[in-house]
Amino acid sequence: MSQKSILITGCSSGIGYDAAHGMRDLGWQVFAACRKQADCDRLRAEGFTSPRIDYQDETTFASALEQVLEATGGTLDALFNNGAFACPGAVEDLPSGALRSIFQANLFGWHELTRQVIPVMRAQGSGRIVQCSSVLGLVTLRWRGAYNATKFALEGLSDTLRIEMRDTGIDVILIEPGPVTSKIRQNSIPHFEQWIDWENSARADQYRDQLRARLYESNGPDTFELPPSAVTRKLIHAVTARRPRPRYYVTTPTYIMGTLRRVLPTRALDWIVSKG
Repeated sequence: MSQKSILITGCSSGIGYDAAHGMRDLGWQVFAACRKQADCDRLRAEGFTSPRIDYQDETTFASALEQVLEATGGTLDALFNNGAFACPGAVEDLPSGALRSIFQANLFGWHELTRQVIPVMRAQGSGRIVQCSSVLGLVTLRWRGAYNATKFALEGLSDTLRIEMRDTGIDVILIEPGPVTSKIRQNSIPHFEQWIDWENSARADQYRDQLRARLYESNGPDTFELPPSAVTRKLIHAVTARRPRPRYYVTTPTYIMGTLRRVLPTRALDWIVSKG
């Protein structure tokens, strides 16, 4: 049997980095893509094939896929779309440019890369497209409007694609983590500083007392936070199970919020998440 192959994006750290190692340990041929060339070089030193894929630069897709397909003989068994960033801030303070930027990185780039992979999977009659969504694709939290919006959009787009792929042998799967150890909070600071004029906001006091403290002060792990390996375990099931689930929850908050969203009226759910 030929070696199975997977392309994973956002492998410089966190979920993607752990997933690359976990899938390689399982015997898969792993293409561990990163946004920055320096991170690709670091992963190559660890023995990975690491093409550069920057979701905000769609010109990187073709060369990366060419590298993948040349190494596999023209096949690809799985794609794990993972890289994303956050832009914290109240919705009323989010400029449209901030939304365009985050949607390009967290949705449009994922969509275009997926579109380029689908013909490969169609030709071979099978494949797994795994999307790293979030508990914030199920419920919203304050200050996270931009990120919430991209993940809600990803959920809708992926659900539609899953239905449309039913006759192709291609499975579309969502993984929905809650708090997982990563650098997403630190990495969000430059986006916050670029786009949010918090000092001139009607919510300046709330920014000062709440959001900035969370961004700039380290208070240890979040409640219920799990390591990235918890996501890797779900990824492994998603790409190896004969009948993968459409959704995989990761962390206690995701299970709780997934249940509350189904059983509570909107106002009651709003009250609960407003406390977060």
